[in-house]
Amino acid sequence: MKRLKVTVDGKVYDVLVEGIDPVPAAIAGTPISIPIAPAPVVAPPVAAPVVAVAPRPAAASAGDVISPLAGKLVSVEAKLGQDVAEGAQVATVEAMKMNTYIYAPKTGKVAAVLINAGDPVEEGAVILRID
Repeated sequence: MKRLKVTVDGKVYDVLVEGIDPVPAAIAGTPISIPIAPAPVVAPPVAAPVVAVAPRPAAASAGDVISPLAGKLVSVEAKLGQDVAEGAQVATVEAMKMNTYIYAPKTGKVAAVLINAGDPVEEGAVILRID
């Protein structure tokens, strides 16, 4: 058994080595530095081409209540013919287990409910209209 000092990445270790061949006197008891080759560089995977997303359609009128994201329309709080105030919550959309509340853009009467609660909704879809 030979006791040696081994340096790996600048850190010195005392090790006990059972030798098969005798250790030459020139290196016995002297620190041995073993260079470690750097890990091979692996090129990152090639990304899929970016697909352009269509811009959100502009509202047909100032009273259109637009879904800000794709998901499921959880509820429509405003009913057909109901008077609503600007800023009142009129619908709720769920996406990725998070609810997004949608508010009336203006004061008026609900003229049409275009998407029902429980239905899927796309980003930019008109949920209801306020006149």
